[in-house]
Amino acid sequence: MNSALNYKEINRESWNNKTDSHLKSDFYDLDNFIDGKSSLNSIELELLGDLKGKSILHLQCHFGQDTISLNRLGAEATGVDLSDKAIESAEIIAKKTDSDANFICCDIYDLLKHLDKKFDIVFSSYGTIGWLPDLDKWAEIISRFLKPNGQFVFVEFHPIVWMFDDNFDKIGYRYFNSGPIIETESGTYADRDADITQEYVMWNHGFSEVINCLIKNGLEIKLLNEYDYSPYNCFKNTMEFEPKKYRIKHLDDKIPMVYSIVAKKKSTS
Repeated sequence: MNSALNYKEINRESWNNKTDSHLKSDFYDLDNFIDGKSSLNSIELELLGDLKGKSILHLQCHFGQDTISLNRLGAEATGVDLSDKAIESAEIIAKKTDSDANFICCDIYDLLKHLDKKFDIVFSSYGTIGWLPDLDKWAEIISRFLKPNGQFVFVEFHPIVWMFDDNFDKIGYRYFNSGPIIETESGTYADRDADITQEYVMWNHGFSEVINCLIKNGLEIKLLNEYDYSPYNCFKNTMEFEPKKYRIKHLDDKIPMVYSIVAKKKSTS
């Protein structure tokens, strides 16, 4: 439990440790990205719509590929991440790609100390909220940085996925938030053979926790979708049944793997 008290430092170190491996990995395909390939998937592109002339705040952006991709689509994009190594890399990649995306290195709970602006869209995607202990505070940050009638666009791995053990053979974790999950991993989802080891602290968050925290903070749920695949090959024992669509082999299409939410900031909140 002592590790959880220092979770920000533990997780910052964990992501700093992973960044070099991720930059070199086939998973992130950085060379093709620099040459103009988008890192965004069809799920979020359909939800985001036309971004020309819109301002967008991207929470937990890692080293900024999605932030830069949003900027390429015409948005004025700002990315935020806890990892200083990742943000340093994001700024380098932005220069290489002639992007004017902006980046801020901080824990998102501290964002009010670093940013004083409201946005048309707040965006967050794939493997983000599991690093956060307090979703009420998360939703408060989202609401604070949205303009009246602005939209929160969220795509995340389904909470059912996080119930399984790494091999998807058995239920290993509770669906509901039972406090910090403290573990150590070797390698990383982007390169399982990477010669790195890091400790990390995570939390599971069920649907009711996510949705009720957004509602409590003045956001109206406009859309909730579930998907029976992942656009990323980031889990063990997967099969690609269509290009960029992955499922767990022995579970086929039986479980949801991703969900998405679009929520609107109430004009009076």
